[in-house]
Amino acid sequence: MSARDQTGGEYAIQARGLTKRFGRLTAVDHLDLDVPRAEIYGFLGPNGSGKSTTIRMLCGLMSPTDGKATVLGVDVADNAASLRPRIGYMTQKFSLYADLTVEENLQFMAGVYMLPRKTGRARIAEVIEDYMLERQRRQHARTLSGGQKQRLALAAAVLHRPELLLLDEPTSAVDPKSRRDFWAKLFELASGGTTILVSTHYMDEAERCHRLAILDRGVKVADDTPADLQRSTGMAVVEVQSDDPHAAHDLLEDLSEVASVTQLGIRLRVLVPEEVDDPLTLLDDVLAGHGIQAECRLVEPSLEDVFVAVTRKDREGEPREAVAKTAGARR
Repeated sequence: MSARDQTGGEYAIQARGLTKRFGRLTAVDHLDLDVPRAEIYGFLGPNGSGKSTTIRMLCGLMSPTDGKATVLGVDVADNAASLRPRIGYMTQKFSLYADLTVEENLQFMAGVYMLPRKTGRARIAEVIEDYMLERQRRQHARTLSGGQKQRLALAAAVLHRPELLLLDEPTSAVDPKSRRDFWAKLFELASGGTTILVSTHYMDEAERCHRLAILDRGVKVADDTPADLQRSTGMAVVEVQSDDPHAAHDLLEDLSEVASVTQLGIRLRVLVPEEVDDPLTLLDDVLAGHGIQAECRLVEPSLEDVFVAVTRKDREGEPREAVAKTAGARR
């Protein structure tokens, strides 16, 4: 596998045919990845889509059933131990020591990473300041708030200045402000040269990534920039506002020309394949014909629309190559 991307810069991660099976269950199914350095690359998908399993294979905690991965120029299968000092890993569940203070947890991690004592002390002081933990320095980790635990976990993961940071749904248990602050830190790290792979099921977080892969039942069904994914859904998106959205939803959901209907308050978002001519007139006529008053207008696709479109194609049995092409995937 080439370690160079089209612009001449190195890929931090390349994988080809990466597969993990647990008995009859295929958790990750022939996954191809190309993750450029110094970018934030996102995995978007629901629980059970293979995000965590992929991350564990990429950092050498789990061996693939098939396929291979090169991380930071190193074959993971043969060199996992030598690779780990170059990687930071933050799990979804807080995994530091509850009975240690913030500073003691960081001292412990400095020892794990074998930082020289002087370097370790300086680095601990630096991350305590950078991640706003000065007031909690001597506070036991079990007493921290969700946002404080998150900052401590990230500080521990970057203590040794890793080249690659792997984050497994890191914001699932924190409030919106903590999530915003966390992402501000991620952009700082990326601008400083750190490559970040982050899994999430939040659409607003996925939009912040430089590049995004959508996983569905272990299969990569889309891979592109968020903006390009939104431009290539293969669907017209119609917003329907009605005084009786429930009746409108049930009626439109049964139309063979409609791929998906999602209700948002009194509004509906209706996905109609691009090959259907004049979707506005179609929906207007159907609703009016059943005595439902509604206003219909074309709107720009969201990432949620993209996710619905590409996972629907995959689950309806379309060839994966066709799904990937529609969603702008690079295979």
